Amino acid sequence: MAFCNSCGTTLQAGAKFCPKCGTANPEVATAVPGSSPTAAPSALPAQKQTDLVRIILIVVAAVIVLGIIGVGAVTLIGLRIAHRTRVQQNGDNVRVQTPFGTVETSKDPNAVAQNLGVDVYPGARVLQDGAANVQMGSMHTVSVQMESDDSADKVADFYKSKLPNATVNVSGNGNYSIVSTDRQNLLTVNIESKGSGSLIHIARVSGKGATTGTPN
Repeated sequence: MAFCNSCGTTLQAGAKFCPKCGTANPEVATAVPGSSPTAAPSALPAQKQTDLVRIILIVVAAVIVLGIIGVGAVTLIGLRIAHRTRVQQNGDNVRVQTPFGTVETSKDPNAVAQNLGVDVYPGARVLQDGAANVQMGSMHTVSVQMESDDSADKVADFYKSKLPNATVNVSGNGNYSIVSTDRQNLLTVNIESKGSGSLIHIARVSGKGATTGTPN
């Protein structure tokens, strides 16, 4: 039983005010009009959590499967290329046939000269694995690297006489770059001083587009 704190009148259970003096009863909580208890944020339902986990697992599994398929495809392609690659060796000549083209290497200057488009410098020695004959689609590249006991100036004079219409560039240290083009052929001769002798590198590129953007 409650009593009014001001006049001592007995208050009925749940009375908010004293019926005699009107004093508020502090033991009864007064609710603020129009207000409602704030609900605490509810946790994600268990079903939604399960669905989210399932989606994540599906995505991870898909990534793993795609990775396995990618590795398998690359391996299969590599095996097919290896299966179709043929290597033939005849003395110092090596010929490699691939699905993309043919590559030949040689140390025989006579074999190289047949496709080089210019004479090999007299007495020059082809360096180890210094000659290559590459056929890739419509593009054909032949290159050779040689050394000579003659000076770079003498070797340059030889090739300038063989290629009278070529463009000749000379660097400050006496190295030469000779470039000759005709229709679908690009021939470059680079000559470097090496002691009292010289190092010679010749390359010819032929095929459609070989001379695109090069001076005539």
